[in-house]
Amino acid sequence: MSAEWITTAATAMGSAWLSCINLYATVVTLGLLQRFEWVKLPGELGMLSSWWFIGLAGGLYLVEFVADKIPAVDTAWDAIHTFIRIPAGAIMAATAFAEFDPAIKMAAMIIGGSLALGSHGTKAATRLAANASPEPFSNITLSIIEDVITFASTILMAFYPVLILIVIAIFLIVALWIVPKIVRALRRMIARLKSLFGAEAEVPT
Repeated sequence: MSAEWITTAATAMGSAWLSCINLYATVVTLGLLQRFEWVKLPGELGMLSSWWFIGLAGGLYLVEFVADKIPAVDTAWDAIHTFIRIPAGAIMAATAFAEFDPAIKMAAMIIGGSLALGSHGTKAATRLAANASPEPFSNITLSIIEDVITFASTILMAFYPVLILIVIAIFLIVALWIVPKIVRALRRMIARLKSLFGAEAEVPT
C-alpha cells in the first residue's frame, strides 16, 4: 500500500470524522495548511485554500463557537447541522479521492458518510446528557474540548496520517461502548421525569 494512498485515505476519513465534531474548524485548518503550502491536500480538497472559502468557514466557526456553548441552543444547532455535517463529511471523503476510480470515490463517500454519522451521533448524545445538568459549565467544557480535538486532529491528520487512522479506530471502539450507555441513561432520566410529573398531576387540588 503506497504512502499516497494512505495519506488520501487518512485525509478522507479524518475529514469525514472531524466534520461532525466541528465542520468549520476542520475546513479552516485544512484550508490554511494548504494555503500556506505546509501540506498538499489530496484530490480536489485544495479548493479549501481559497480565501473566500476560509473566510466563510471562519465566520461560521465564530457563530458556532458562541452557539455551541449555550445549553439548549447547542442542541438546536446540532439538530440543524445533522443535515449539513453528515453530507459535508461524505463529500469531503469523496473529494479526497477525486483522482481515483469512480467506484472508489463512491465507496469513500459511503464510508465517510457512515463515519460522519457515527461521529455526529456520539457528539449529539453526549451533548444531550450534558444538557440534563442545569449548570452551563459542562457544555462550555465539552465545546472547548471538541474545538481542541478538531484543530489538533486536523493537524495530526495532515502530518501523521497513520496516527489519525489509529485515533479514528479508537474512537469507533469507544463510541460503540459509551453511546448505548448514554442513551440508556437518558431513557431512565426521561422515565423518571414522566413518573414525577405524572404523580404531580394526580395530586388532588
